[in-house]
Amino acid sequence: MSETTGVRAPQVAARLSGTVRVVGAGLLGASIGHALRAKGVDVVLADASPSQLRLAIDYGAGRAARDNDAPTLIVVAVPPDVTADVIQAELAAYPGAVVTDVASVKLQPFDQLRARGIDLTRYIGSHPLAGRERGGAISARADLFIGRPWVVCRDEQTRPADLALVEALALDVGAMPLEMTPEEHDRAVAMTSHVPQVVASLLAARLAEADEGSLRLAGQGVRDTTRIAASAPELWVQILGANAAPVVEVLDALADDLRSVADALRAPDAAGARRTVADAIRLGNEGVERLPGKHGQNRRFETLVVMVDDTAGQLGRLFGELGELGVNVEDLRLEHSPGAQFGLAEISVAPAALRGAIEGLEERGWRIAGNTND
Repeated sequence: MSETTGVRAPQVAARLSGTVRVVGAGLLGASIGHALRAKGVDVVLADASPSQLRLAIDYGAGRAARDNDAPTLIVVAVPPDVTADVIQAELAAYPGAVVTDVASVKLQPFDQLRARGIDLTRYIGSHPLAGRERGGAISARADLFIGRPWVVCRDEQTRPADLALVEALALDVGAMPLEMTPEEHDRAVAMTSHVPQVVASLLAARLAEADEGSLRLAGQGVRDTTRIAASAPELWVQILGANAAPVVEVLDALADDLRSVADALRAPDAAGARRTVADAIRLGNEGVERLPGKHGQNRRFETLVVMVDDTAGQLGRLFGELGELGVNVEDLRLEHSPGAQFGLAEISVAPAALRGAIEGLEERGWRIAGNTND
């Protein structure tokens, strides 16, 4: 919908033409299918699991394969331990198609295929930086890739027309294609995806031993830092094993930092101990500041925390009144306190809009947490 007119914007035509074959009908594969079908692209699904395949087809992610299918593009969306095997099979079965994969590790399958002597002229590795904690075709979404980076790993053999096909795939599902070498990609995801998964899982594992009284105090901080710990162990064993060297490099550095802070806290009154802790927190501030914000921009926003009664329609009313005030919600985080009949809506807005948002909401009877005027 257009925000100003309320008229639905016309759908942009697909860049891809012909048939796209998606091998692997789990979360990523089925989501690609949904996104492409929404643009009118003919999507063929294949999966080693007949039940998974039928489920993805029933949900509308694509159709079953036919003997006369002649795909122009094949997307391999299978677990890392079989990615190279499936790429090899698809290259052989469809000599007229370009083959890409969406595995989260890029160097290992490339090296495996090259070691087998496979002609990789028609293969271009890629990886959408998108996902959910839950997997499978039932969790697939057509909007999963919107605004997300999609890494494309070209090499000296890549033909411009083939590269354009993979980039068109990324653009058609709403992603932002960018080029990296396999080595650059694997180092980058070790830092931004794979190590965070390990850290979140290890922290969440401490909760398994915590008493119930402690867990009642859990707030948004622990929820934020452990959210991705719900991921599937079987998949992450494969991912981490395939990208072990870059992950170990980051984990070793992190372990040194943890030891330094732990040693400082063993004697917090010792000379330099407080500085060690303060420097660790400060460097964390600097790291967070470097993360891209909304739409990949390095814009920083101000936040206000609004107390929202836990009754039907209150959050919608809040959004509506912010719209009346001309305030755009840049980001939103909700938190509930155990036993309380209200929630806290932490709303990010442009700095110039903060004062007007607070004053306007208070005039309408909203309670702003932490406001000295309360």
